[in-house]
Parts: sequence; structure tokens; C-alpha cells
Amino acid sequence: MRTIELLCENGARRLDVFLTENTNLTRNHVQKLIEQGAVKVQGKPVTKASFAVKADSEVSVLLPQDIPLNILAEDIPLNIVYQDSDLAVINKPQGMTVHPANGVFSGTLVNALLFHVKDLSGINGVLRPGIVHRLDKDTSGLLVVAKNDRAHVELQRQIRQKECRRIYVALLYGKLKQDSGSVEQPIGRSHADRKKMDVVADGRNALTYYTVLERFDNYTLAQFELKTGRTHQIRVHAKFLGHPVVGDKTYGYAKCPFDLKGQLLHAQRLEFTHPTTGEKMNFYAPLPDYFERVLNVLRSRN
Repeated sequence: MRTIELLCENGARRLDVFLTENTNLTRNHVQKLIEQGAVKVQGKPVTKASFAVKADSEVSVLLPQDIPLNILAEDIPLNIVYQDSDLAVINKPQGMTVHPANGVFSGTLVNALLFHVKDLSGINGVLRPGIVHRLDKDTSGLLVVAKNDRAHVELQRQIRQKECRRIYVALLYGKLKQDSGSVEQPIGRSHADRKKMDVVADGRNALTYYTVLERFDNYTLAQFELKTGRTHQIRVHAKFLGHPVVGDKTYGYAKCPFDLKGQLLHAQRLEFTHPTTGEKMNFYAPLPDYFERVLNVLRSRN
């Protein structure tokens, strides 16, 4: 037998939907496993596929040994900024999905990590080895990966207790009125479109700080710091401010005046305490070329 261990990071989801999205099992197979009592939530068996899995719940699935769950290592170029025996810091490119899900099992950061990094923590199961936190597919920049379970637990604790700093840079449509401020609005699944996140009364608390870095005629370059880690948090809070991220077709505008493949949102700085040595670790990733190109165009107009 083999056990898959998963963590529900978002709001309430149907158990069968959650498992289908986070494993390579079909929904029909998942429902059969649930009926057979092979699925536990927070250590307790659940036999209803419609059971609502709450955020931060631990879900385990007991599988027969012959169910293939191996994710292949792929020789995909990877910018490893730093690594030691406990962790690695990656500068993820735009367009790369962090881990397999929703039927996508190749070309992800995990596939690349399995090739380039030999040891990865197993807390998040076979689909997300080493993954401590995530970036959206079209968001570039820094994230830390754990090489063992002890480091994984400590890094997640730092994120949960807001001891880890994650600082982003984004280009926004329009002019932000204030030079600095914060947005504290709950984020959850959109009531109108369940594929999107939104500011909703029944969402989870979300806090984002922002500071204007540079102003243009109809755009604002801003720095964002996350104090919570909700799905699409900066993109949703930017939309709430009335200034969505440039290139974000999900929360912004369908048409973009620049030739972009995704939103101009970059995880530029990452700060945390090393889980073994206690050393303060600080990392910086310069803006990608396509981001700088847009800024240079705007500066020339000024």
C-alpha cells in the first residue's frame, strides 16, 4: 500500500474535486476510494465525496501499491540561486507551473527539481516534493524548496507566523493615489466564477502592504509585501484597489498594450532564517528582461 499526503491550501472544496485536482487519479477512481474508506481528513476517515475540505486540512489517501504515481524527472533549465543540504532557492521563470495538478504532469518546477536536486522533502507527497510555498504559473521570481522534512516544517512555520518576508514588484494599470498603504480584505473563491478568487465576505483574512516605486502617465510600478499567503493575493488585492496588474487577463483586462505572455508580477526578494544554522538568508532576483523592456518603453514616453 502507498499513502499520499496532501494539504488543502485554499478554501472549502469538495473532497473528490480536491483530490482530482491534486493527484493524477480520475474523479471516478477518487470517489471509489472515498467510498472504500481509503481517504482521511485530519486523520479521520471520510466516506462522502461531497465532504467539504476546509483550508489547512491534511488529507491522506491510501492506495494499492500498483497505482502509478511517479512524476518523471525532466532536464528543464533551472535557475538555482542557492542550495545546501537543507534547502534550495529557485528563480522561477514566467510560464512554469510549480507542481503537477489538473492533469498537467510534465514541464513543471517539480519535474525540473527532480532532475537537478537529488533530495527533496516528502511532506507534500509525490506530486509536490519539497514545495514549501508557490508562485502562480505566470508570476516569476524567488521561492524556497526544502530538501528534508525538518527544514520543510520549519520554513512553513516561518511563513505561517509571518517571519518570512516575500516582496514582489508589479506594474499596475493607472495611478495609485497613495505612495504607500495596505489592503486587508478577505479572499476566497469568487461567487460568480469558482475558477477565480475574489474579495468575499466569507473568505480568509488577507493582508498586503504596498509602496509606489515609480510613476508613469497611466501606470504605476509598485512593491508589494505579503503578510498572508492566499491564492492570487496580490493580483486580487490589486484589482480591489482598482489597479490590476498589467498583463493579468484573469483579474485585469483582456487586451494588453504590450506583447506579454502573462502578468508583470515578480517575486523579487525573499528573506527567511535558515532552519539549521539560524542564519538570516536574503535573496534578490532582478526583474526579467521582458519586464524591464516595458518599463524602458514607459520611461521613454515620460
